[in-house]
Amino acid sequence: MNRSQWFKEEDGKMLQYAQLERYEGNEALFDLVNMSVVSTIAGEPLHIHAEGLRGTGKTTIMRRAQDILPEIERIKGCLYNCDPAQPHCPHHKGLSPEAIAAIGTEWIPMPFLEISHSAKVGTVAGSIDLAKLTDTSSPEAGLLPGLIPQAHRGILFVDEINRLADTAPEITDILLDVMGTKPGVVQIEEAGLPVVSVKVSVSVWAASNPDEDPGPLEEIRRQLSDRFDMVCYMGRPTSIDVLAKMLKDNFHGTKAENHAEITVDYQKQHEMYTQIMLRWAERYLESDLPDFARNYIARLYIKHNLESIRAIEAMQQGAVLYSITKDRDQATINDINHILPLILKHRVDADALIKVLNEDGKHTNVLSSTG
Repeated sequence: MNRSQWFKEEDGKMLQYAQLERYEGNEALFDLVNMSVVSTIAGEPLHIHAEGLRGTGKTTIMRRAQDILPEIERIKGCLYNCDPAQPHCPHHKGLSPEAIAAIGTEWIPMPFLEISHSAKVGTVAGSIDLAKLTDTSSPEAGLLPGLIPQAHRGILFVDEINRLADTAPEITDILLDVMGTKPGVVQIEEAGLPVVSVKVSVSVWAASNPDEDPGPLEEIRRQLSDRFDMVCYMGRPTSIDVLAKMLKDNFHGTKAENHAEITVDYQKQHEMYTQIMLRWAERYLESDLPDFARNYIARLYIKHNLESIRAIEAMQQGAVLYSITKDRDQATINDINHILPLILKHRVDADALIKVLNEDGKHTNVLSSTG
């Protein structure tokens, strides 16, 4: 099913990204999705994590963001999604522009791949290419890249990541390497073959229900929790009007006679969203954080004895992205203050978080976004 088609959710409702209802409780997640898509297009991963009660729509929003992702150009047939201008995979790294031109290029949808809870290490990182090995004409041992290498220049989604961290520590270790630096690294190891280390520029998205077993991610695998640049808490809709509209839109699904017309209408909205994301990405590549804002971040780190350097790096990246997605010319201290709860919620304890957010009374209006 491609992005112009409808996605059937587990509850049987057919939804598209433009169809999803926006309300105060999910505003932060839509902001994070926009920021991460823009940053991913620009070649800089932004890892995001949505927490909240079961059934609030976290996973739906993140999965349906596929509808607005742009296409990327890669070397023709490259499963590692090699950028023709910067080939990185074992097959194309070091090739001359002339050699790449001879192979050719192609445009494909930006990758959006998902790690399931039944996935094995070989599925996630890579494994022996059985097609090559069993080729009767010229059998040879070769590697088949897993989900992570194939998500290069795109997005990797993990639902219920707290459960995955609890039951699959070996996959968690791979994610730590991928998210530890930007770009990250994945190693593909198979007996009898040389270890292949591949650069991976991928934004990791995750969702979880922290109130259910085995509990919040930061209590299960703190290292992995810290790798996420921002975490938002997904709230329930509280408006009668919003809930009534959601019920009306979903009642009996979409009638067959209106299906084609509505699909075309939403697709036009998706194309508009995509063009906006591409423009924002261009602006992001040309933007910088003013020195006064960078100094403010440094003072926050020192004054509040923040443990993670990743936190202040996320403040810098997030402030610029947030200002751009709100169509402002320059990031300000207000932008930093707005995203602070999203950056610190999973990195400091509740008392420290309240202390930072309440400093000088500046953040009392955003405490609700921390859940």
